[in-house]
Amino acid sequence: MKVIVFSCGKEEYAVPVERVDAIEKAEHITPIPHLPDYLVGFSKIRGELRPILDCERILYQRNADLSTAKVIVIQSDELIFGLMVADAKEILDIEESALKQVGLVNYAKTQFFEAVANLDDRLITLISPDVLVDTLEGIKDIKAYLQHLKDEEVQI
Repeated sequence: MKVIVFSCGKEEYAVPVERVDAIEKAEHITPIPHLPDYLVGFSKIRGELRPILDCERILYQRNADLSTAKVIVIQSDELIFGLMVADAKEILDIEESALKQVGLVNYAKTQFFEAVANLDDRLITLISPDVLVDTLEGIKDIKAYLQHLKDEEVQI
């Protein structure tokens, strides 16, 4: 399984490479008041308005460093979004035998952890983009808003 490895806090995480559209610098993000705290704001990426989610905020309840952060543009089943991370490190091919299932998928706040890659010198937690966006509070409203904007563009 090919994954994009990124850091958040002092830990390493990964998402499947086939779900990643791009890796960008975290710039030109427009904050919007009264949104959930994990939503940094919106950014126009390749001509499309995308919500930018803060991985540090989701996992550790602290804000990412905007001056050095990267944005991984990820496609979930229902939403294309930017995930702001400390650093996008590498593409890695992980053998299925190295993936260990974790009981954390049963815990409501970590359902999006699919497995842990148990490698010789490191542990990498795999994140499911679909489960991640579905478990965030308020995300359904954001999806509906983006769909409304898209529908308006089609009518013009």
